[in-house]
Amino acid sequence: MPADGVELTPKPSLLSQNEIIRLADLFVSSGVDKIRLTGGEPSIRKDIEDICLQLSNLKGLKTLAMTTNGITLGKKLPKLKDCGLNALNISLDTLVPAKFEFMTRRKGHGRVMESINAAVDLGYDPVKVNCVVMRGFNDDEICDFVELTRYKPINVRFIEFMPFDGNVWNVKKLVPYSELLDKVVR
Repeated sequence: MPADGVELTPKPSLLSQNEIIRLADLFVSSGVDKIRLTGGEPSIRKDIEDICLQLSNLKGLKTLAMTTNGITLGKKLPKLKDCGLNALNISLDTLVPAKFEFMTRRKGHGRVMESINAAVDLGYDPVKVNCVVMRGFNDDEICDFVELTRYKPINVRFIEFMPFDGNVWNVKKLVPYSELLDKVVR
C-alpha cells in the first residue's frame, strides 16, 4: 500500500474492459496462450468477472492467471473460477498479522489467508504464494512459509528483495538465494 500522498493512476488512464479484451484478442491470435492480470490490484475492478469471462472465451488461450494481494479476492474467487480464471498468484510477505499491518499500512492478513485457503478449496493446484524476503523483517519466517506447502497444494516462491535506496544499491535487507536454501535445508 503506498504511503499517504502517493497519487493513484487516474481512472481515464487505466485500460477499459473493451481495451483489455481487444489487446488480449490480438495477443492470443498471434500465438500468446497465457494472460496474467496484474495491477495495481486487479480484484478491485468492478468488471473483473466480466473481463475474466470474456478472456477465457478467447480461442487459443490456455491459461488465465491473476497476481493479487488477496485482500478482496476471497469473496470473488468462486465467481472468478466460474468465469475461467485458472491460475493464481497471491502476494504475501509475512505470516505475522502485526508485520503485515506494518508493511501494508492496513489490516487484512486474515483475509489474505482466507483467500489462499479458498483457492485451495476451489481446486486451484497449485496456489502460488509470492514472498519477497527481507533481512530483519521476514527472513525468520522462511521455514514457516515452507510448512504451508506440506499438506496443501501451495507453492511458495521466494523472491529476492531488490534493495534500491534511491539510486544506490543497498544490500542490508538482501537475503541471497544460497542463504534461503541454507535456512530450509537446516
